[in-house]
Amino acid sequence: MCKVRRILFSLHEMRKRPLITFARSSESGPLHFSIDLRLLIPVLVLLAGMPVLVAIGASWSSRALVADLLRKNSELELENTSYREATTELVAQVSALQASAEALGARAALEPETARAIGRLPPSITRRAMGGGSSTGDLSTPLAVLSAGDPAFGLLRDVLHIIERRLDHARSGVERREALAAATPSIWPVAGWLSSSFGTRKDPFTGLADFHTGIDIAADAGHAVRATADGTVVTARSMGNYGNLVVLEHGFGIGTRYGHLSKFAVSEGQLVQKGDVLGYVGSTGRSTSPHLHYELLLNDRPANPLRLLGSQDAGR
Repeated sequence: MCKVRRILFSLHEMRKRPLITFARSSESGPLHFSIDLRLLIPVLVLLAGMPVLVAIGASWSSRALVADLLRKNSELELENTSYREATTELVAQVSALQASAEALGARAALEPETARAIGRLPPSITRRAMGGGSSTGDLSTPLAVLSAGDPAFGLLRDVLHIIERRLDHARSGVERREALAAATPSIWPVAGWLSSSFGTRKDPFTGLADFHTGIDIAADAGHAVRATADGTVVTARSMGNYGNLVVLEHGFGIGTRYGHLSKFAVSEGQLVQKGDVLGYVGSTGRSTSPHLHYELLLNDRPANPLRLLGSQDAGR
């Protein structure tokens, strides 16, 4: 038979070795080959199950992808929440710094008379007043919640920290300036007229030249004598030629004396503020008529009180 193909399937020794045999007849003779069923069956099962395996793999991949997307979404939500909180803190911090700056600006403004008096103090006193530390507290800030890894927020945080430190330094300077202003005698102690100036004069008792360590302000007996600055009463007693004398220490090396009082309104160790009544005009001690002897001491040395006193209207 010419070029006739015939395929023969035969099973040989099914119990020992199951085979599928293929045979082809040709002019040159038959061609035989066999397939072992024990190998064929797993291959067929694998081929049949491939779509299922592919489907299972795709399902697992989809689940992993969905889980990863959910995780990233949660991270983004958390990050957005952190940014919102950080932005809120930034706004609050900027508002607080602005309020502090405005408050410091208001506090730094002194009354003209006080500012003029401070300007006439000797440098040794102003340097003493402006010395000291420059910090008034912890510099911790709500901006600490900002992410340190975020360049923009990190830069803003650093800038606001610098501003806060400078405001803190300015606040300390304003506080010291306020303290110096409160301690600087700048109002008249009593309403009256100047009857004797500071410096060399003729002594009213001897007629000889004498150095007058203060000024005399003539006023009616019983008029209130007021503190010219905040301070502490270190003396409130009778002191020889001064008569009834009140001495105040104001700090920064500044002191004042009030002599010839008729009576006291304060006691030693008492804290007083500018304008508080210390006593009343009299003529005690070495005096010829009712008046107030007023002295200014700078670093324990007498200085002309008129250098610091403003107009008498400021003391009323």
